[in-house]
Amino acid sequence: MRVVGIEGTAWAASAALYDTETEAVVIESDAYQPESGGIHPREAAEHMGSAIPEVVSAILDHADETSDGPGLDIDAVAFSRGPGLGPCLRVVGTAARSLAGTLSVPLVGVNHMVAHLEIGRHQSGFDSPVCLNASGANAHLLGYHDGRYRILGETMDTGVGNAIDKFTRHLGWSHPGGPKVERRAADGEYYDLPYVVKGMDFSFSGIMSAAKDAVDEGVPVEDVCAGLQETIFAMLTEVAERALSLTGTDELVLGGGVGQNRRLREMLESMCEQRGADFYAPDPRFLRDNAGMIAVLGAKMYAAGDTLSIPDSSVDPDFRPDEVPVTWRSDAESIVRDPAVAGTIRGAEAVVTIEADRVVKERVPKAYRHPALDDRLRAERTRAEARLTSAARRAGVPTPVVYDVDPAEGTLVFQRVGDDDLAAALTADRCRDVGRHLATIHGAGFVHGDPTTRNVRVGDARTYLIDFGLGYHTGHVEDHAMDLHVFEQSVAGTGADPAPLLEAFEAGYAAVGDDAVRQRLRDVEGRGRYQ
Repeated sequence: MRVVGIEGTAWAASAALYDTETEAVVIESDAYQPESGGIHPREAAEHMGSAIPEVVSAILDHADETSDGPGLDIDAVAFSRGPGLGPCLRVVGTAARSLAGTLSVPLVGVNHMVAHLEIGRHQSGFDSPVCLNASGANAHLLGYHDGRYRILGETMDTGVGNAIDKFTRHLGWSHPGGPKVERRAADGEYYDLPYVVKGMDFSFSGIMSAAKDAVDEGVPVEDVCAGLQETIFAMLTEVAERALSLTGTDELVLGGGVGQNRRLREMLESMCEQRGADFYAPDPRFLRDNAGMIAVLGAKMYAAGDTLSIPDSSVDPDFRPDEVPVTWRSDAESIVRDPAVAGTIRGAEAVVTIEADRVVKERVPKAYRHPALDDRLRAERTRAEARLTSAARRAGVPTPVVYDVDPAEGTLVFQRVGDDDLAAALTADRCRDVGRHLATIHGAGFVHGDPTTRNVRVGDARTYLIDFGLGYHTGHVEDHAMDLHVFEQSVAGTGADPAPLLEAFEAGYAAVGDDAVRQRLRDVEGRGRYQ
């Protein structure tokens, strides 16, 4: 089978030919380069209009030269249907329809973000990995479960590449900013910047503002670049590890143009090596936006009969990856491993030793993080966990008793509670308990910070909250709503038939908590990319 792919979501006008027999992928690309600042949608669309015919023509010439017989020997045409800039997508969609019609072959509409995931999965040979998509407009953690790719975590404001570009535009540097930050960081010393992780979600707005302010106040730009790179990529690596821990899988793939950054790849590889997981990063030509990944996924979709008629082939600038019915994989496959199997679930931060009546938790140093950042986070989180675990217990929420704490070593000793993680025994009643417990601690003036199904213990007819390391004191409705969002995301990403579980969870919260929090939750849910 041979499939032509056409890509043009924003920057790259690209076409490719994929041969399933030889696994050869030939790519022709012509990237849009703005004269100043970031992307200009009209200029980008004009570039697509002139460049797409050229790159498609080059690929068709190659197809003609390598055909076994008369004709181009092409079985399908795949195109990036979204997400992306509408004017650019429309140029690509028109080109794909025209080519498919001329060749009398089926048309396949591909989700650009899923293609970033699938190219890594395809080339790595992994069964069902977590995928970290780190690109200009996006930052997602994705995993396949229950017939779709589920969003396990994502940015709550802007894509990682765009965030870095905002900082470099403040300095007057030309696009793209990421490689320039990488080069300047090599000559700098680590500079401390805000670190914002909420469960498996994250935010870049605060760190960008702090980085701009630091430069304006005279901090050497090399030092700010070093701190920016170390902080942002440590955040992405941490949430990737949290996703591995939540799901129990031991496979991680990287996608997206920011994945070309050497330091990010080093961090992810170090994290995976430390926890015994496998890591794969595609070649750079498959990390940046490219038609090769569109052609590869298009071939899988075509083989599964997932094609489009011309009337149904409109582009979708807001095409989220979790909206895609995954027709080319078995419904029985899942990123979620059985949490009841001994030894398959490892924590994201700590080594946990379970004894007869107590649990010893040690926050191990993370080799991927800068030592100064790692020491700060381990000490802060150890103190927070001890303090807030006890505060929740005083407020009436079942938690383990804290027997001992050593912030310098990152070690805590707890009472042993429960028989299983909630992930192994999800029920509506237990989710309702979690809702009540979160409402109670919010009423007491603090948040949990990471209330996933791995951070709840069940047993003895009780539901316990554990692992308050990301918690903090706050009375703000926004922070309370993020707690709810983190829990619901973990249930939706890993549970079977999550709807009644989430309904019970919110009912439990409503019975005790402020209704304004659930109203704000709806706003938080709408902040995901392309919502």
